[in-house]
Amino acid sequence: MSNDPKNAKADANPATPNPAGSNFLRSIIDNDLANGKHADRADSKGQPLPTVITRFPPEPNGYLHIGHAKSICLNFGLARDYAGRCNLRFDDTNPTKEDQEYVDTIIDSVQWLGYDWKDRGGDLYFASDYFDRLYEMAEYLITAGHAYVDSQSADDMAKNRGNFSEPGKNSPFRDRPAAESLDLFRRMKAGEFKDGEHILRAKIDMASPNMNMRDPAIYRIRHAHHHRTGDKWCVYPMYDFAHPLEDAIENITHSICTLEFQDHRPFYDWVLERLAEGGFFRKPLPHQYEFARLNLTYAITSKRKLLQLVEEKIVDGWDDPRMPTIVGIRRRGYTPEAIQLFAERIGVSKVDSWIDMSTLEGALRDDLDDKAPRAIAVLRPLKLVIDNFPEGETVECNAPVHPHHPERGNRTFPISKELWIEQEDFMEEPVKGYFRLFPGNKVRLRYGYVVECTGCDKDADGNVIAVHCTYFPDSKSGTEGANNYKVKGNLHWVSAAHALEAEVRLYDRLFSDPHPDAGGKDFKQALNPNSKEVITAYLEPGLSSAQPDDKFQFERHGYFVADRVDSKDGKPVFNRAVTLKDGWGK
Repeated sequence: MSNDPKNAKADANPATPNPAGSNFLRSIIDNDLANGKHADRADSKGQPLPTVITRFPPEPNGYLHIGHAKSICLNFGLARDYAGRCNLRFDDTNPTKEDQEYVDTIIDSVQWLGYDWKDRGGDLYFASDYFDRLYEMAEYLITAGHAYVDSQSADDMAKNRGNFSEPGKNSPFRDRPAAESLDLFRRMKAGEFKDGEHILRAKIDMASPNMNMRDPAIYRIRHAHHHRTGDKWCVYPMYDFAHPLEDAIENITHSICTLEFQDHRPFYDWVLERLAEGGFFRKPLPHQYEFARLNLTYAITSKRKLLQLVEEKIVDGWDDPRMPTIVGIRRRGYTPEAIQLFAERIGVSKVDSWIDMSTLEGALRDDLDDKAPRAIAVLRPLKLVIDNFPEGETVECNAPVHPHHPERGNRTFPISKELWIEQEDFMEEPVKGYFRLFPGNKVRLRYGYVVECTGCDKDADGNVIAVHCTYFPDSKSGTEGANNYKVKGNLHWVSAAHALEAEVRLYDRLFSDPHPDAGGKDFKQALNPNSKEVITAYLEPGLSSAQPDDKFQFERHGYFVADRVDSKDGKPVFNRAVTLKDGWGK
């Protein structure tokens, strides 16, 4: 699977698999193509259909997270690589939990990840586009004896469903005449009954060992305003009923979902077979395939728990850079290419497993290493005074924009009498192996001069508030004299008079436990108290022109992004996306 969204429209030979991205789903598709399973199909207008059609079918009831990103990359990536198409479809069958806000953010997230559902004839759909057709199919199931209106209470239905060791009991309304069920169903649609007063169920087998086949509900009464259809409907299809029908209407070939839907597949097949018998669909019918969902350490992906974090203000909203939501990791500084690279590296499996957070972080480092321009930032400032530097004078220093890409040019910044350095770069009494500033030691100021430490100033409590040194005018980096000085220490710095003072947010993992909600644990007890630290840092002056979403490597500290929400012209705010190396737990 390519990690370059620019290749998203690249043609692929559908008969030639991509060995680098080989997985069990590709093997299934390769076999289907070899057998011509989906060849010679046409749409309702007689136009030829691709032999691979997938879909990404989110429910618009929340913000997408990193697990959804894996599914997006998988579904759109397969369609791309096999010259097929992938639809974006909103399963908006539960109006009480859905909102246009969620539709908008999902569309934005898919596009940000580099995918377009219009490629090769795909489109944007909603389950609500099909409500009339789904209702018609439900009526057919009633008349064909495959469904009935049940008038039991919710408690009685639950009690009679049985459990994994006991079969269910038939509803007293199971043998209700089809004409009576049809009349009741139409009256349900007309709004004559209250929520829960009746429900439409498929008639399958109450003794089935698969609980999903024990006469599952397929339509329920719900007097609720729908964000697209308004108040037209007061009966809505259940997800398990609507989903396979939507797949068939859209001519989906490979319906890919996560393992928790594996036990739902028999009903998926049952309802499509019944409706094919009624002439609604032609074979071959869509087939459901399951893969292992993404389980990421140090994160939670439960919508309910993520909502709890937001509502209790434990985080700063859905796009808090510590959140595993797509809007959150985007604001954190992740790139679409890094997410695609991550999805490619973790692969597709049929067995649940845990992916360590370091794999995601490593993908971002690898993506930004070649892209991000370099810059200097002092995060824990300590004043350094060059006592013999001329008062009021400055000297321009040069540094490459990127050390491995000289064609990108140089950046310049001044050195002056007073500088900011990192607090950890001075020790009055150095430990063994310490090569930075201490009285009598020489170091190079990176891209500048060699200096020798002469002492320090302290406040009344004995805290070091300034370090003093002298510089050697003939030692400037890039000049012939620089070679005459051999020092072991090389320090970052910015001119105090010229530095950009900026808010910098040091983000870390939201949880200190790799499995914060495993085994029924209270995930809030695992919150990392150091997951966010806001500091005032001093940056090289050129960063004042940074625009929202601009990314940099702050030399020595990590990769940072100008916050896409809070940055203003001339006053960027920076988020740490990831450190330069994985130091978690070390």
